[in-house]
Formats: sequence, structure tokens, C-alpha cells
Amino acid sequence: MNCLIVEDEPLARNLLTEYVRKVPSLHLLKACASPLAAIEILRREQVDILFLDIQMPEITGITLLKILQKRPLVILTTAYSEYAMEGYELDVVDYLLKPITLERFLKAVDKASRRLTGPHAAAAQPAPERPAETVTPTPFVFVKDGTKMVKVRWADILYIEGLKDYVTIHTRGQKIVTLQRLKTLELQLPAERFIRIHHSYIVALDAIDVIHRSDVQIGSTLIPVSDTYRRAFREFIERNQIQPD
Repeated sequence: MNCLIVEDEPLARNLLTEYVRKVPSLHLLKACASPLAAIEILRREQVDILFLDIQMPEITGITLLKILQKRPLVILTTAYSEYAMEGYELDVVDYLLKPITLERFLKAVDKASRRLTGPHAAAAQPAPERPAETVTPTPFVFVKDGTKMVKVRWADILYIEGLKDYVTIHTRGQKIVTLQRLKTLELQLPAERFIRIHHSYIVALDAIDVIHRSDVQIGSTLIPVSDTYRRAFREFIERNQIQPD
């Protein structure tokens, strides 16, 4: 995995560089002291993981994330815990609080690796040179709801509705509105249990009650199946041996 370090403090930059070199799966493209220099590298190179400090003299790490058109997976590094929630709103992989231990660094890298090699990423990524380790998927995800983080179990989700930068997760007991993109949440869902059927909708296989010609029914709710996703949805249904009416 190609990685880039952006850190203006020499000691912290050297420590991250040392950690990266200890991990065989990581390849360090460059360790930058300036976020402006990092922008040029991000434009030229394929960066998989960005280790990004928040407090820097030219522009902050948060500002850098907001202006990037093509954003790699991001692991924030900072001495200030108050930026954690803003980091989660920007869908960062992890948030490392300084001083950073090697153990905590490795956990963050593992999270990024799972995103890059997960089932949804397989189609977009080239085949690995050696078989990846089998990873047991986590049966839940934490999402930000207002000022709190809420655990959402896959088994409780009926369907997910997206609207611009927000998603509404409809579960068996409640609705949770969280600030993130539908595509981002889709990447975290187990592919064998959830399927996108519309630009704005993902449905849980177990929650589908009836499949009509142009929509699916979950309880009393009808959710449209768009032409873009119709074929993939049909193949998904056939693989799971569900016969539509």
C-alpha cells in the first residue's frame, strides 16, 4: 500500500517514517513537512493511505481533506483530541492521538488494509500477488448521530437511504441520520447481506418481503429498483436463491 506522511514536526515525522518502514505491506512515497507539497504528490501519485497531521502552519489537515478532489484513505495524527468528531465526519479511517505507539499505529494500518482489500474494493483493485488473509467481518458499525456514536448491528438494518452527504439508516427499532455518503457506508457493509438497488437506496437481503417488477417491498415500504442497478440486483437474487414473484 502506497502511503504518504504529512507532518510538520520533525520528531513526529521521523517516528511515523520509522513505523511505516517496519510494516512490509507499506511503501512510503514521501514524508512531507508541508501540506502544499503533499497536494502535488497526491495529484501525481497513486496514494492509498495518507497519514495526516491536523495542526500545520500553512493550512490545517482538515482543510487539506476538504479541498482534495481525489481522497485516499486517511489516518489523522494529532495531539488534540477535540478534532476527533470532525475527523469522523470526514470519514477518516482512524484517529491517532500523539504520542503514537507502534501498537496503535498497526491497528490503524489494519483498518485501512481491510477497507482496501474488502469485498467491495475487490473489483476496483488489482489482484494481490499473494492470497489475502481471511478476515471475519465485524457484525456492526458505529455511526455518528448528533453528538454521539451509535452502534448499528447489520442484523437490525432494513434499508439505508442516501441524500447528498447524509444517510438515514432504517432499522427494526429506529431511524438514524448520520453525516456521511451512501457510498462510504456501502463499502463497510458485508456484500453477501446488502445490495444497492438505486442511487439512493441499499437494502438488506433478509429484510426483503416481496420483489416486484420495478421495486422491492420491506414491510409496508416500497423501494424502487433503478435501471442502473437492475441487472446486478437480479444476479444477486439468483445467487441467493430468492425467486421473485
